Amino acid sequence: MTAPVDVDVAVVGAGFAGIGLGVRLARRRRESFVLLERAHGVGGTWRDNRYPGVACDVPSHLYSFSFRPKPDWSRVFAPGGEIHDYLRESARDEGLDPHLRLGTEMQRARWDGARWRIATSSGTYRARVLVVAAGRLSEPRIPEIPGLSDFDGPVFHSARWDGAAALAGRRVGVVGTGASAAQIVPALAGTAAHLVVFQRTPPWVVPRGDRAYTDEERRAFALDPAAERALREELFEEAEGAIGARRRVRPDIDRLRDRALAHLTDQVPDPRLRARLRPDYEIGCKRIVISDDLYPALGRDDVTLEPSALERVEKTTAVAASGAHHPLDALVLATGFWTTRLPFAQRIEGRHGLLADRWADGMTAHASTAVHGFPNMFVLNGPNASLGHNSAVYMIEAQIDHVLGALDHLAATAGRPLEVTAEAEEAYTREIDAMSADTVWLQGGCRSWYVDESSGRLTLLWPGTARSFRARNGTFDPRPYGQPPRVGGA
Repeated sequence: MTAPVDVDVAVVGAGFAGIGLGVRLARRRRESFVLLERAHGVGGTWRDNRYPGVACDVPSHLYSFSFRPKPDWSRVFAPGGEIHDYLRESARDEGLDPHLRLGTEMQRARWDGARWRIATSSGTYRARVLVVAAGRLSEPRIPEIPGLSDFDGPVFHSARWDGAAALAGRRVGVVGTGASAAQIVPALAGTAAHLVVFQRTPPWVVPRGDRAYTDEERRAFALDPAAERALREELFEEAEGAIGARRRVRPDIDRLRDRALAHLTDQVPDPRLRARLRPDYEIGCKRIVISDDLYPALGRDDVTLEPSALERVEKTTAVAASGAHHPLDALVLATGFWTTRLPFAQRIEGRHGLLADRWADGMTAHASTAVHGFPNMFVLNGPNASLGHNSAVYMIEAQIDHVLGALDHLAATAGRPLEVTAEAEEAYTREIDAMSADTVWLQGGCRSWYVDESSGRLTLLWPGTARSFRARNGTFDPRPYGQPPRVGGA
C-alpha cells in the first residue's frame, strides 16, 4: 500500500478559484501544495462548457485576475474558448504543472485531528490545510422528466455538449431559457431545421453591446498597462452601480426594468410573442440575461417558443405542460446546476460529521469561507460568495487573500488548527440574512437558484457590493477563530 503524500495545502479543483490560489501560492514559494482536479485538464466551467455561442456575461478585462492581466482580449465579452485558454496559460506560465494532479478525483476528505486525509482516485494525500475550490457550476442538474431516458435521439446537458451529435438540419429542442440557453438558441437557430425552446419562465433580457476590440486598442493596452487598469476600474465601477437595483432602490430598479422592457419592445414586434416573453416577476430576482440576439432568434419562423415546461417524452415526441406535442430529433438540456446543494459536501467529514449534514438547512460559512467543525478548511466561491451584478473573479481574489492570511497565521502560531467558532459563523449568517431581507432575490416574486429551497435563505449571493465583500472578508482576522491577533499583525 502506497504511503500518503504529505503537503501543506491541498486544493480541490482547478478552475478560476483553484488556479488563482495556485498562482499566489507558487509566487510565495512558502507552502508545498497540490491542485487536485478530477478532469484531465484545467479550466473548470470554461473547460466543461463547449456549447455553440458560449461566452462570458462579464466584460473580459474584469473577468480576469488583477494579478495576471491580459491586454489582448479579442472582444468586450470573451468567448468561452478564449477564457479557457487564459486559464491554461496561467497554469502553464506560472509553473503550476508540477503541482497539478489531473484525473484525480477527491473521493473522501476526513479531518483526523491534526490534518486532512484525502482519498482520491489516484492515491491518498495528507494536508495541513484543505481548500475546496470545486465551484458551484460544476454538477449539471438533470430534470426528472418521464421518458427522457428512452428518447430516440441524442440528449445532453449544455455543460456536457456532444460535439458528435449532428444537429444541422434536424429538429432540436432546447429545455430552459437561462444564460446558457440564451447563447445556444441564437447559435442553433438557422442551423437546425427547426428549434423548439421550452420556456417555463421567461428571463429578463438587457442589451449586450458586445464588439471586437480593434488591433489598435489591443496594442494600446499591451504598451500601456495603466490604460488596461483604468478600463478595468471603469468596468468595475459601472458594475458596482447595479447593486442598487438588486436592493430595490428607486429609481435604480425602475431604470433597469425600463431598459429591459424597451429592449423587448424594440426587438420583438409581434405582440403575442412579446407577451409570452414578458416576465411576471421583478427584474433581478432571477439571473438577468445579457443578449442582443436571443429575441431575434425567438422571432424566427423556424423557431417555436413553447411557453411551458417539458413535461414528458414519448420516443421522438416532446410533450409540453401545455399539452402541445413537438416531434424532435435531439434534446439539449440547458437546465442549470446544483448550486445550493453542492455535491462535494457529501465527501467531506469534519469533527462532527459530513459537511452535507452541516449544511442540511442551507449553506453557511463565516466570511463565506470557513465552516465551524471543519478545522483548517476553506471554501472558495461557496456560501454567499457569488454576485448578481459584478465579477466573480474579484470575489475569488478577496477569498484568496483571506486564505493566504490564514496560512500566514498558521505559520506564525506553530500550526495550532484554525476553526471558526460557532458563534462567529452564526453572527455572520445573521448579518447576511439581514442584508438579504429586502433584496430583489427574496422579494422579487420568483424562485431562483440563488435561494436554498428548504430554508428559503439567500445562500449563494453576497447581498452587497463587491467592494464591501472585500472590505468585510478579504483580510484574515484570527479572532473569530478563537485566537488572538499576532503581535504586529491583524
